[in-house]
Amino acid sequence: MAPIILRNIYTIVPSEPTWAGCFPLAEWDLVGTITHVPTVYFYNKPSDMFQGNVVETLRTSLSRALFHFYPMAGRLRWLPRGRLELDCNAEGVSFMEAESEAKLSDFDDFSPTPEFEKLVPHVNYKHPIKTIPLFLAQVTRFKCGGISLGVSISHAVVDGQSAFHFLSEWGRIARGEPIETVPILDRKILWTGEPLPPFASPPQCERKGFEQPPLLIGETDNVEERKKKTTVEILRLSKTQLEKLRSRVNTSEYADPARGFTRYETVAGHVWRCASKARGHSPEQPTSLGICVDTRSRVQPPLPRGYFGNATINAVARSTSGELISNGLGFAAEKISEAIKSVTNEYVMTGIEYLKNHEDLKTFQDIHALGSTEGPFYGNPNLGLVSWLTLPMYGLDFGWGKEVHMGPCTHDGDGGSLLLPDKNDDGSLILATCLQVAHMEAFKKHLYEDI
Repeated sequence: MAPIILRNIYTIVPSEPTWAGCFPLAEWDLVGTITHVPTVYFYNKPSDMFQGNVVETLRTSLSRALFHFYPMAGRLRWLPRGRLELDCNAEGVSFMEAESEAKLSDFDDFSPTPEFEKLVPHVNYKHPIKTIPLFLAQVTRFKCGGISLGVSISHAVVDGQSAFHFLSEWGRIARGEPIETVPILDRKILWTGEPLPPFASPPQCERKGFEQPPLLIGETDNVEERKKKTTVEILRLSKTQLEKLRSRVNTSEYADPARGFTRYETVAGHVWRCASKARGHSPEQPTSLGICVDTRSRVQPPLPRGYFGNATINAVARSTSGELISNGLGFAAEKISEAIKSVTNEYVMTGIEYLKNHEDLKTFQDIHALGSTEGPFYGNPNLGLVSWLTLPMYGLDFGWGKEVHMGPCTHDGDGGSLLLPDKNDDGSLILATCLQVAHMEAFKKHLYEDI
């Protein structure tokens, strides 16, 4: 593909003065992915109906959006014991303007490639964290008149729901509309400053989301597995294929007739089984599936609409490869369903308390695992499958129409996967998955033939 030429870099600050000061982040902000999550949107050439300047429209509206979402314009600072605080200092976000001789048609089916990385701002974590913007954007104009907008958003500040909330309101402001949902910026809603209330029976689940995933049998660490070459594939499951899977799983002996298994539980169970087959595990090999659960409606009282922060928690389903393969899809789906159901208000609050009292949270942070052999590893023999099925990810319109494609950039960690709805809203799903090169072809074979 033709090279990307960077023309300008701007620092965008809130359009009006905002509250300044530091406040502690909630415990869930401080664990798991605290690096930036990259996403890219592609747009056709703006029609003649759009009379404005694309770059100026984005810059001006972003400044106004930051007035409402002012934490995004701040900086993180390290505290002792692996803690972070958010300094709301209005230092601003990074906005880049680029162009390329490439055309949108050069991206074929928009499958993530290394070229995608050039469309999204790069974040260098070797720099002091207090110098790194929490939000970075890059608009790239192509020879055909098309546009891409790549964004990188700090997961230490927001989860997927809040990230898309911010992007959606940015779009509304660019279109000249008022914001729809005012962000709730008080992190103390999920910050246990007081002792936990007494529970009738102390839950035993507070550590389950923080245990290290199992290793391959006979291995004492996962150093070699981390080094193996990986590849990313974007795989589509049609509505018909999904209906076959759901019919099978919901007529199995493991199904609850009153509820049935969800799309996520069904597909995640299928992916988990296929990965175990493709990896050639022995029957007794322990394996786990990391599940990102939104707690907004699970805590008491539920979080208010517009809560702006991290409200997701990691739940873990566990089994052995032999059990998964021999017992069928219903067994795997039930394991996943049980893990999700375990995320109750008590689970969340005890998890917060566990993190609050933990000596050093670096153990649970991905930024300390970059290029190292430390930190949780959901590669072989494990998986991590994040659902974007309920996120408002499509339809980001800044005044020149909705995107023709949006999606994640490369996920180059073994076992890392995303489940997305198809943009055409035809009932199909998209699986973006990363596996070791040695396992990918077998995985694809099982994914489709086992339906």
